[in-house]
Order: sequence, then structure tokens, then C-alpha cells
Amino acid sequence: MSEYQTILLEEKSPHVSLLTFNRPERANAMNTQMGIELRQVFTDYYVDSKDTRCLVVTGAGDKIFCAGGDLKDRNGMTDRQWQEQHAIYEQMVRLMRDCPIPVIGCINGAAYGGGCEFALGCDFLYAADTAKFALTEITLGIMPGAGGTLNLPHAV
Repeated sequence: MSEYQTILLEEKSPHVSLLTFNRPERANAMNTQMGIELRQVFTDYYVDSKDTRCLVVTGAGDKIFCAGGDLKDRNGMTDRQWQEQHAIYEQMVRLMRDCPIPVIGCINGAAYGGGCEFALGCDFLYAADTAKFALTEITLGIMPGAGGTLNLPHAV
């Protein structure tokens, strides 16, 4: 499996891969690099899932699955950089939706903002007793743009 900066991708058994959001120092928040890496993972599975029969997704640590978008990263962006980042995430969401193998979200803590939307995009969810879900971006005037409002009714 490839080397990544913001995620870990491991083969846990002959047919199961584990993807871990791996930015615990930033509450596993999604930045542009993570978007690029997630897009690549889903592109690779779309082209050739090999012997992998399911992908399990979780977050590093036991308190946060994913805090959503990295707002500190976003605050330093120009409008063009933000649009480019958003395009990366739109592509990743489409590739995840079209992934030929089931994507199982294992929510081991808080799933806020884009993290909640990512979780809602999974084919199946397993939530620990400590799991919390919230589309917190709306309190900042940001629309849930990764399918959260579309996927929420289907998940409930």
C-alpha cells in the first residue's frame, strides 16, 4: 500500500483494508492534502479493488473520528485555493459513492462537519457509545457541501 501523509491505509486481513484519518494533533481534521489522498484511495479502488472486499474507515485516537474541515488551514486560503480544495472534495465524495466495495465507517468519537458528512456517505456505519454526530459548519454560515443534507435522511 502507498505511503500517505494524513491517512494510514493498511491491509488488516486478506480481504479487509483499514483507512485511518491520521491527524490526531488536529482532531483528524481534513485539509487539502487529506482530500488529495482520499481521492487517490477511492480512485485506486474504483480502477482495481484487487482482492479487497471492504474498506473500514476510522479516526486515529479514541475521542475524534474527524472534526471536519481544518478551518485554520482554510482561513489562510485565497478564494481560488478554497475553490480548488472544494473541487478535490467533490471528486472524492463522488468516487467514494461509486466505490465498488462497501465502505464501513467505524465512528470512534466525534464526527463533526465534514467528518459527519464523510460518515454519512459510508455504506454502513458502526458507532461506538462515545460517537457524536453534528453538522457544525452551519453555525459558521457554511453549507454542508459534501452530501450531508442529502445523506442524513437515508442514514436515519
